[in-house]
Amino acid sequence: MNKLIDPYGGELVDLIIAESEKDNLLAEASALPSLQISERSLCDLELLATGAFSPLDRFMTERDHEKVIANMRLADGTLFPMPIALPAFSESLNQQEIRIGSRISLRSSTNDLLALMDVEEIYEWDPDEVSLKVFGTTDETHPIVAEMKRWGDVNISGRLQVVNLPAHYDFSKYRLTPKQTREKLLSYGHENVVAFQTRNPLHQVHEELTKRAAKDVDGVLLLHPVVGMTKPGDVDHFTRVRTYIALAEKYYEKDRILLSLLPLAMRMGGPREALWHAIIRRNYGANHLIVGRDHAGPGKNSSGQPFYGPYDAQDMLRDHEMETGIKAVEFKEFVYLSEEDRYEEISNVPPNALTRSISGTQVRDEYLDVGKLLPDWFTRPEVAGILAETYPPRNRQGVCIWFTGLSGSGKSTIANILTVLMMERGRGVSVLDGDVVRTHLSKGLGFSKEDRDTNILRVGYVASEIVTHNGIAICAAISPYRSTRDSVRNLIGSERFIEVFVNTPLEVCEERDVKGMYAKARAGEIKGFTGIDDPYETPNDPTISLDTVSYSAEENAAQILDVLEKAGFVKGADERQR
Repeated sequence: MNKLIDPYGGELVDLIIAESEKDNLLAEASALPSLQISERSLCDLELLATGAFSPLDRFMTERDHEKVIANMRLADGTLFPMPIALPAFSESLNQQEIRIGSRISLRSSTNDLLALMDVEEIYEWDPDEVSLKVFGTTDETHPIVAEMKRWGDVNISGRLQVVNLPAHYDFSKYRLTPKQTREKLLSYGHENVVAFQTRNPLHQVHEELTKRAAKDVDGVLLLHPVVGMTKPGDVDHFTRVRTYIALAEKYYEKDRILLSLLPLAMRMGGPREALWHAIIRRNYGANHLIVGRDHAGPGKNSSGQPFYGPYDAQDMLRDHEMETGIKAVEFKEFVYLSEEDRYEEISNVPPNALTRSISGTQVRDEYLDVGKLLPDWFTRPEVAGILAETYPPRNRQGVCIWFTGLSGSGKSTIANILTVLMMERGRGVSVLDGDVVRTHLSKGLGFSKEDRDTNILRVGYVASEIVTHNGIAICAAISPYRSTRDSVRNLIGSERFIEVFVNTPLEVCEERDVKGMYAKARAGEIKGFTGIDDPYETPNDPTISLDTVSYSAEENAAQILDVLEKAGFVKGADERQR
């Protein structure tokens, strides 16, 4: 049974209450227990409320959740490939006496009221099961797999009354709901609508394939970029949207393009995500979706292999297009034909033709990071200019140097020396030392695994903010658990994360222990001490591993500085002399 809404008929789910009811609900909410929801759940709530996730009218029930995980269908058989749940910690719910039958308010991280929920279900879930069945892996280099470990041990579900949508003060003209988007598309007078999903700036190759797709179906292009949560390290949405506006206004026919922003929290789930994107775009009024190579892929796993095949997403959409009503517009790889000044799909390139292309790595390393404008054949001048404004040269960009190792390994000493060397080369540095952070940022936390994770994630969050604003964060903390370090890497972005393993043997750390902490741990006076009765998980593939027995702290700091120079985050000797 196919219960999806027809793109140009039927009613979308609408959970937003009438203005006349608001005052009463606002007064009621002030007396209710409240649950602050994450940024991801905030995005999900907004798309539930406006009908983008139709036919869902709530965060998933246990039965829907189980069925979606197992076979991509809701309990009533409706196709829906992605679990949309509201996670929470049972301990926190118990403390607030939130149970089945409770009426609660859902609030943002800044305590703004969003919605009221009648709690009808509270059920346990297994993040490993979701990781394996939905995303095909338990490898924590996958961003969502690592993130799910922190979501909470239960999900809650029940009827929603949305009082306020999340406030957005940017690009308000382009923040269209599914209903508003449909209405605008209908006014264009074309039967077909082809949607383009993007989380990256548009270059000339994207312009070519989107124009070609709209022409092939004789329809309108719905340029529908994600402005919620994307892959860590992606270009920020403010920069991206500026490029979309510049292109849409100057290089597309006005009656053949609609720019509308999608506040989606992506899962980087490959084929399942592609199918989910198709259903969302159907609710926005499209009947075609452009699907390229590795659609919504998170990159490579811990073994250096892609998580998903390059055309798995296209296969998934093709297999379900009769049911979704969305036809995949498939594109392979495009290249630029130099002699003909045009782009062409690689399978159609004439033999011996001169071609040009630029990879994403080249865009970053050979152009943006050295302050060089992208060439006109690759990117419109307006886009190149916006990207140049946003991205300073690599030696002025942010980076996190994350020291990990046993207590007494020498992390803080080497970090302090590196700080001076970086400042000598003109880079401002913020130091986040484990002991100092526990005094100021994490006061009150203990040394259980949960508290240790919380402490490290707090350090990671502060470091990510520093890096986002082009600062350098030097972090020195034991950070014993591999999964937590991977979470920090995903938060910051792997390209801006330098993992330094201070590889000092346990016996050497014990010899250096002037505070006698190891001796107390050996005697049983201290419980849960890393390296004694609590594990230290060594990094699988650190950026650099330091030998503190054979080399001095100064020599080790110099090794890290050499890595940073080669990566371009600090100027080398030749550049400093210019």
